[in-house]
Amino acid sequence: MLVLVIRTLILYAVVVLSIRIMGKRQIGEMQPSELVVAIMISDLASVPMQSIEIPLLAGIIPVLTLLVGEVTMSFISLKSKRARRYITGEPSILVYKGHINEGELERLRFNLNDLMEQLRLSGCPNPCDVQVAVLETNGQLSVMEKGKNDFSELPYIFIADGDVNESELARAGKTRSWLTEKVGNDVKNIFIAISTDGRTLHIQKKGEKDR
Repeated sequence: MLVLVIRTLILYAVVVLSIRIMGKRQIGEMQPSELVVAIMISDLASVPMQSIEIPLLAGIIPVLTLLVGEVTMSFISLKSKRARRYITGEPSILVYKGHINEGELERLRFNLNDLMEQLRLSGCPNPCDVQVAVLETNGQLSVMEKGKNDFSELPYIFIADGDVNESELARAGKTRSWLTEKVGNDVKNIFIAISTDGRTLHIQKKGEKDR
């Protein structure tokens, strides 16, 4: 009995440490890959808990393997925008200025009932009252209601991680030459260039010390 208790405590510590290393997200905020890894880790750790005949390493080694795989994927998505798009996906605008994006709903297999449910849960049941509704990569819907925000538009992120976001330029009605006039040609060294009104830019370069 004592051996079983000790094995359980060891596996418990390994699982807690693994989840802690994965990050501080709550379960509802996890990316799909993170949620899958969390479920698999708990399932693998439970196997050697059920019987002392199963070697303890039979639970620890697979858990650590999944942990290394998840940390590696997180590092790759941090460094590569293209990999990030495939691993975690990108936010999608489902409602813009009261207009529901039917094509985006179809692409995401997100039906109208799901959208209306999420809008009701967000306290804005009428899509006509929605300025912007964004389906985040973790599956949550972020809703900005008309007239209840300091600004009426979703911020324009023109540059992220040194890459120009052409779709954001198009949404703001701006051109690449306009952006070059604002930031110069050294785009790769810009961490983020963001605007709330489509005119004034806030620019932060890579490597700037945190305040």
